[in-house]
Amino acid sequence: MGRSLIDFAGQVSQPHGLDVQWIHGSPSAKHNTDPDIQVHAYDEHTFILRQNMAINYEAPFLFLLFGDFQAVLIDTGATASAELFPLRRVVDGLVHGWLARNPRERYHLLVLHTHPHGDHIAGDGQFTDRPDTTVVGADLTTAWKYFGFSEDPDTVAQVDLGGRILECLATPGHHEAAVTFFDPWTGFLLTGDTVYPGRLYIQDWPAFARTIDRLIEFSDLRPVTHVVGCHIEMTRQSGVDYPIRTTYQPDEPPLQMTTGHLRQIRAAIKEIGTRPSRRAFPLFVLWPNA
Repeated sequence: MGRSLIDFAGQVSQPHGLDVQWIHGSPSAKHNTDPDIQVHAYDEHTFILRQNMAINYEAPFLFLLFGDFQAVLIDTGATASAELFPLRRVVDGLVHGWLARNPRERYHLLVLHTHPHGDHIAGDGQFTDRPDTTVVGADLTTAWKYFGFSEDPDTVAQVDLGGRILECLATPGHHEAAVTFFDPWTGFLLTGDTVYPGRLYIQDWPAFARTIDRLIEFSDLRPVTHVVGCHIEMTRQSGVDYPIRTTYQPDEPPLQMTTGHLRQIRAAIKEIGTRPSRRAFPLFVLWPNA
């Protein structure tokens, strides 16, 4: 079967907004009629998935990016059960559709993670017996060895999907093993739970501050279109978040943020200083764990 390579390096996806009506739960989880997984096609090679709040209140976002030789699934959601959360079936369907449009003799799936918290790795087991698939563990030892961060945590690692080359950074603070991904094709900076419109839980305050500085410096040298995390927890009311464990968020702000928000976070860190305290800002809450 022949194949026509896609010029991921010579062109980029046409930047556009993410004006998406995300599924956001319902007043009664028992009567929720949303799909188990919402799929949004940003472009023909890029898909954003959101887990249904009725399955798990965390409702994380996942990302499926296609290259010429392999696709990468970034994070696997908050629920292990394939019956309750049919992630592999949905991903297999998207891969099948992509391959129908872009025939390949062999095609690989790589599973990576933003960090090892349970709401980002629970679905890993659905892919362990999938053919032509590599699941890289999210724990510090496994993930950082894969990216080369064990030898040099300041390196910018690369993951080649076949012309579509992701840049990967070690970004501890929320979690010691946190990783941020930059996709030059879309301009997405995928920040996991480090930066998103919600409660930024901070395990290590100095490391988090260094990470935000690094993301700003990194973004200043790249054409970042959207800063995209894995949750929405804020309301559209400035500085007001939804209650923890809520399963109905009818007034969510957009998922995507900007590099300007990175600077707002840095200013907030400076304002708080060296004695971390919980503080709400218009589109995020700094939430030190200690």
